[in-house]
Amino acid sequence: MKVPLREKALWRMLYETCARAEEILTLDIPDLLPDDKRGRVTSKGGATDWVHWQSGTAQLLPRLIKGRSSGPMFLTTRKAPARTPTKDKCRATSRARLSYRRAAELFEFHTRALANPGVTDPDELELLGGWTLHQLRHSALTHEAEDGTNTPTLLVRSRHASVRSLERYARPGVDAVADHVARRKRR
Repeated sequence: MKVPLREKALWRMLYETCARAEEILTLDIPDLLPDDKRGRVTSKGGATDWVHWQSGTAQLLPRLIKGRSSGPMFLTTRKAPARTPTKDKCRATSRARLSYRRAAELFEFHTRALANPGVTDPDELELLGGWTLHQLRHSALTHEAEDGTNTPTLLVRSRHASVRSLERYARPGVDAVADHVARRKRR
């Protein structure tokens, strides 16, 4: 499956940062500190926070923003309508900020076959649908919890206010529990 650079970068960044899709889609290029592998986001509730990414995102970002130093990081493929607010428009390309709705549609479309292994009929796949953007966040937090990331770090990564909000992500799967038991030393 061939996926455009914009989608690769968005999906990788969502997974690596454990961020909400809205936080990443509202990033502007000046919010990025590429050398530090982090960016400044406005979290749910309006607080300013930092998201941190890994090498996969770091390798894709320069290609994504090549030649641009301002404006939204993730752009549509077409010219922005005249009514587009200035903050949501790239001056260099005249394209608008990618919307959550469109980003979600693209992710759902591209993940249909992955979400429904064994189904090959395109009409059936369309009815079954694919994954959601939130599942990237959920998967990332679950994987970090399974890998032993401590609760305070998970709280910061997820930008949740309470441990209770984090509980749904910190449910290790059968294989993670088996690995944990196997690694424990006998006492």
